[in-house]
Amino acid sequence: MAISTILFYIFSGVLLIAATGVITARNPVHAALFLVFAFFNSAILWLLMEAEFLAIVLMLVYVGAVMVLFLFVVMMLDIHIEQLREGFWKNLPLAIVVGGIMMAEMVAVLAGRTFGVAPAPVPRPADYSNTKELGRLLYTDYV
Repeated sequence: MAISTILFYIFSGVLLIAATGVITARNPVHAALFLVFAFFNSAILWLLMEAEFLAIVLMLVYVGAVMVLFLFVVMMLDIHIEQLREGFWKNLPLAIVVGGIMMAEMVAVLAGRTFGVAPAPVPRPADYSNTKELGRLLYTDYV
């Protein structure tokens, strides 16, 4: 197994733990910090997939701007968590159905890759840069 595959599974596992922390944290500030950690791990996964531009944009836009604003708002507002959690049990059956569908989709995708349906790697020249290619497509008429 290649080192990139091992790193992918490690960072994916950490991402799942951070995402679980986002939705299970009782303190909204802790949930926001878990979300920053999840975004960071997502950026690392983008780097492993050789999409450097998307990783940098994720860090700059989401962590650098959106999460700072969200954390500021959460810390400034007096949110009554008990009132927000009153309807939790009423929505639990729908949440279980949606979660089950999402799990079935993930299993289908992973099973397809496991049994050899993975896409073939795209051959690229040695000096290829996806950031340059994205800029060329966005800012020139050359296609």
